[in-house]
Amino acid sequence: QVQLVESGGGLVQAGGSLRLSCAASGLTVRSAALGWFRQAPGKEREFVTAIDWSGTSTYYVDSMKGRFTISRDIVKNTLYLQMYSLKPEDTAVYYCVADEARRVGVEWDGADYWGKGTLVTVSS
Repeated sequence: QVQLVESGGGLVQAGGSLRLSCAASGLTVRSAALGWFRQAPGKEREFVTAIDWSGTSTYYVDSMKGRFTISRDIVKNTLYLQMYSLKPEDTAVYYCVADEARRVGVEWDGADYWGKGTLVTVSS
């Protein structure tokens, strides 16, 4: 059973930083890729970023490039999303996701496995 547990969300002022973590278990690391979606209140789910488990390939939506960094720690089985220069528009529930087949390098329209999410609120 794949389990993804996010943490690190909270309240931050615009311009601030947060690091989200996702503890992953049950993944077949050779085939899995991981990433993050977010969903703002009243808006559709939005793909943010993805990374292959080796860490050699990453993909970011243009609006997040230069502000968000995805990484992973193989030893700790943990995925991270480092966010800085946060904007009120970044306010959303952020979901850690994993997928067995989707490729890093394209915008994902979904994922095989989802965490329950962690709320990031950016005040203006």
